[in-house]
Amino acid sequence: MFQAPRGTTDLLPAEQRYWRYIESKAVELAQRYGFGRIDTPVFEDSDLFVRSVGEGTDIVEKEMYTFEDRGGDSVTLRPEGTAPVCRAYLEHGMHNLPQPVRLYYFCPVFRYERPQAGRFREHHQFGAEVLGDADPSVDAEVIELAWQLMLSLGLRDINLLVNSIGDSQCRPDYIEELKSYFSGYHDILCADCRVRLVRNPLRLLDCKVETCQALGNDAPRSADHLCSDCQDHWDKLQTYLAAMEIPYRVDHRLVRGLDYYTRTVFEVQPDEGGSQSTICGGGRYDGLIQSLGGRDTPGIGFATGMERLALNLKRSEAAVPHEPAPKYLVVNVGETARAAAVDLAARLRRAGVGAILASGSRGLRGQLRQANALEIPYALILGDDEIQRGEVVIRDMGSSTQEARQLDRFLADLAGP
Repeated sequence: MFQAPRGTTDLLPAEQRYWRYIESKAVELAQRYGFGRIDTPVFEDSDLFVRSVGEGTDIVEKEMYTFEDRGGDSVTLRPEGTAPVCRAYLEHGMHNLPQPVRLYYFCPVFRYERPQAGRFREHHQFGAEVLGDADPSVDAEVIELAWQLMLSLGLRDINLLVNSIGDSQCRPDYIEELKSYFSGYHDILCADCRVRLVRNPLRLLDCKVETCQALGNDAPRSADHLCSDCQDHWDKLQTYLAAMEIPYRVDHRLVRGLDYYTRTVFEVQPDEGGSQSTICGGGRYDGLIQSLGGRDTPGIGFATGMERLALNLKRSEAAVPHEPAPKYLVVNVGETARAAAVDLAARLRRAGVGAILASGSRGLRGQLRQANALEIPYALILGDDEIQRGEVVIRDMGSSTQEARQLDRFLADLAGP
């Protein structure tokens, strides 16, 4: 028997209410902050991600789904959402629009990694990007959007972590200090970190191996090596976060896993689980669009995993509303009333009222059991006698009481004045 591929999952009707709830809150907030929706292709030119995400990252080296299409071009299933948005910004001349441009998206993301709770090889993200403004107040707004989304969903027991990793001016000196520090512990580094030490030293701080994490705690701190511009940006950001009364904690090990980040980086993590259970993450990427062939254009954004959010909503027992269920089950007593039941169900739905036609092969008792099983509050019963009198019997499934009403009057009342 066929099964979903490893690392993928089916989103069944019982799970949909969590996703629709997240989507509704995210769209409401994004629009309140002036964001417009964008949708980009599921696959892109592979070089887009190699150039933006970085050759030395785990995503490019180990996790991308890359293949050659029938035309001989190398294409990659989208492993993250920011680079495609930046590509679209360039391709469609969005730099000619009033700046900054604010965009949000929902998209599937594909990474070949070990499946774990809330993270699959195909997972889904809500993301938001602001392109064209380098002011730290924009960083604060983006962080506020991410934080308010978490709160609006009903998540508590969460932590906002923030750091500055500098830019191309001050980071090289910091990288040299990192290399010098970790080189002294070369023999106890994990195999991946020995490679990172040479190719991508900043990723040493992001390692999940316990021994490497312990070393990272005492490593040089990026915020202590900022140039004057980055320091000014960092100081103002913290001032704005304080003015917004957004609780945060500076995490000097926070670097994020993509090469394009500059200056501000941030994550939202639950109290339990730490960095491996990160719910939301993002940061500034001022050099990304230029690296893709555009002019110097600042940018900042974040993404949050739908699966992780849904998992945390369940764990926190957040009050997630059920999706609207049909109000009526239309029941027919006897085969001759079937046509009238079909007509009544259709008329209800055309009037904007949720209705399901009961399984006609069952008897009256079986059809009423169906209403209870589907948690439908009312049954509308039609039989030969009701049809002859122009009536419908309305049964309250909760109280087991029922009354007969004229069908035309009942439908007119539903239609309203």
